[in-house]
Amino acid sequence: MANKTAILAGETSSPLLFRHVSPGPGDSTLQFRLIHFWESRKNVKGGPGILLGIEMLMIDAEGTLAQGFIGLNRRNQYEKDLQRGSIYTLTNFYASNSKVMYHVAEQRLVICISHASALVKVEETIEGIVTERFRLHSFSDFEANCDLRGDLHDVVGHLKLVDGQPLHQRPVLCSKDDSTSRKVMVLLQLKDGPVMNVYLWDEAAESLRLKFDASAATPTVLLVTTVNPKRLGEKLCLSSMSSSRVLSTNPSATSSVNPVEVVKVETLTISEIAAFIKREPAKIAYFDCIATIDDVKIDTEWYYIACKDCQTKLNCGPTTLLCPKCGNDDATAVANYRVDMYVYDNEGQCTFIILGDAGKDLTGRKATELIDTYVECFIDTIGHTKKFRIKVAPYNFTSIRQSFTATKIVSSAVLPPKKPPLNMPPPNSSTTQNNCPGT
Repeated sequence: MANKTAILAGETSSPLLFRHVSPGPGDSTLQFRLIHFWESRKNVKGGPGILLGIEMLMIDAEGTLAQGFIGLNRRNQYEKDLQRGSIYTLTNFYASNSKVMYHVAEQRLVICISHASALVKVEETIEGIVTERFRLHSFSDFEANCDLRGDLHDVVGHLKLVDGQPLHQRPVLCSKDDSTSRKVMVLLQLKDGPVMNVYLWDEAAESLRLKFDASAATPTVLLVTTVNPKRLGEKLCLSSMSSSRVLSTNPSATSSVNPVEVVKVETLTISEIAAFIKREPAKIAYFDCIATIDDVKIDTEWYYIACKDCQTKLNCGPTTLLCPKCGNDDATAVANYRVDMYVYDNEGQCTFIILGDAGKDLTGRKATELIDTYVECFIDTIGHTKKFRIKVAPYNFTSIRQSFTATKIVSSAVLPPKKPPLNMPPPNSSTTQNNCPGT
């Protein structure tokens, strides 16, 4: 009877999250969305490779990505039922340590389907599991991980050239019959770095061709998942892998493609962000932070002259303005916000530097519209509580001054209740009475 009770209790319990999975066999139930799956092969010199099975990229209700594997002996049983974007439950799995090379998820255990496993597609809609999540990294991260064969991250940027062809003329990509059809090379302008060569191979190359053919307007933004940073000669390049997917957007959606928007962002307090800087190696990271504006520094310039295309601060040339990022020697200039605000929450205080669109989110007006009334607009924001999108950059790890860049105002917010002091002894009425005067 005890065993039967345990089984019934297990059936009604919540699905296990990926972060709770431990090595070895597991009889709990996992529930996840299948984002992508692809053939796993062992490379053989001069050949197509030896097929090992099917690898899967999965995401759970907490937004954690994990890698799954179906061996050859179970491939025929499950492959026909695999559908990208669908939700599945899995019981009686086996979790093994992940391979050393080419990780596609932060979870370091691979969820393997064994002979005792039951993989079942869930027909009803489950809102709690997101449909997608990307792991976007900066140029400096790609440079640091070059040729290490470790984590494979995603990249997003603006297309500059496709197979050597500019976008203002619709690029004509090679067909399947061409000898070079298995490769497409694009130049991608990263948000925070230089233009990079991205090599798309096989299915990734074919996917880009299909998206170009299906799009009424020429795609201008490209997102490629799980790319491998490699150095060819002196140049850092990115190469697609068998796990890579190619997603493009049309020109009307260009402004909405922002690496910050598609990465899972944690909400931290000011003191927690400061602690992150003390314990982690220097890298770019994004967090949300709820804080109240205490004061605004308005005795210095509150804007800078930026490039209209990439928002980088322009340098003055002999007769024109130069963009150090785009390389444009006759850039079109626009005014962009750069405002220092003193903020606080329940645990600390610091300076937020409001840049670019974050200033418009805060005041509701572009920087060019506030030439005469900027003081009043900024003073009106004092006392307001907002959820800020914070960018932690490498300079934060060496700077003495605690100031963070706010790239976006996510929403209005309310500070959470202040946590009571820890380890406070309960009031003692007898002690209070004995300490009163006249007793």
